[in-house]
Amino acid sequence: MNWITNSVLPKIKAWVKSDDVPDNLWVKCGACNQMIFHREFEQAHNCCATCGHHAALPPAARFSMLFDAGKFEKIALTPIEDDPLKFRDSKKYTDRLRDTRNKTGLNDAIAVGAGEINGYPVVIAAFDFRFMGGSMGRMVGNGIVRAAKEAVDRKAALITVPSTGGARMQEGVLSLMQLPRTIAAVEMVRDAGLPYFVLLAHPTTGGVTASFAMLGDIQIAEPGAIIGFAGRRVIEETVREKLPDDFQTAEYLMDHGMVDAVVLRAEQPVYIGRLLDFMMGSKDSRKRA
Repeated sequence: MNWITNSVLPKIKAWVKSDDVPDNLWVKCGACNQMIFHREFEQAHNCCATCGHHAALPPAARFSMLFDAGKFEKIALTPIEDDPLKFRDSKKYTDRLRDTRNKTGLNDAIAVGAGEINGYPVVIAAFDFRFMGGSMGRMVGNGIVRAAKEAVDRKAALITVPSTGGARMQEGVLSLMQLPRTIAAVEMVRDAGLPYFVLLAHPTTGGVTASFAMLGDIQIAEPGAIIGFAGRRVIEETVREKLPDDFQTAEYLMDHGMVDAVVLRAEQPVYIGRLLDFMMGSKDSRKRA
């Protein structure tokens, strides 16, 4: 018995045990709790094959999905002073930024990329919810303005992809000033006669919804995305009524005229390509011009 316990069993356990299995081999769906093989999850652009849930998609992965052949140029944003208000809540804002940057590897909640969709020049500004809930501070405002200027310079369409909880409270009135600032940036694109699309990802709320996120020539949304200004509980307490179960979902907003289309992530490149073909003219006519 000692020989089996001390010699044979350890060898069997060592043989069947695998220390090389990565911790992230499987992903659990946030909606149906289905376990999904990580590679299949990435190939489906972070969508669940079982229930269709669209999970968060980082900007770089979204750029690769939307731009032709996955090719794009990342537009660098100029660094700014982190904390002009010297803000502190439960911790210093500078400490909160440092911790978030160390945890996520991101500089802020927005990224800007340029490339082509269906052969047309496009600039995309996409939010990253991992960075302080995608909140809009001065750096995010800078990203929208820079994307708009790049679109005008490149004679390109502008697409914004918000995924955010709203304004960044740690930047106070400076954050709120990004609302009119981003609206002015969108108007600059419109004045140049260029298309502006909004692709609403989950969630899009607060000051972002109250500014550039609802000004698209075409409003596209991802399935199941929550879109609104105030939260459901706040609205129910204000109007003293029970709201529908699907209130503020992309599908509800499309039924009530606030969203033009709800488009599956896998179908978005083709859908946006058709819009560009319609709004920017055929590629043949552009070449003749």
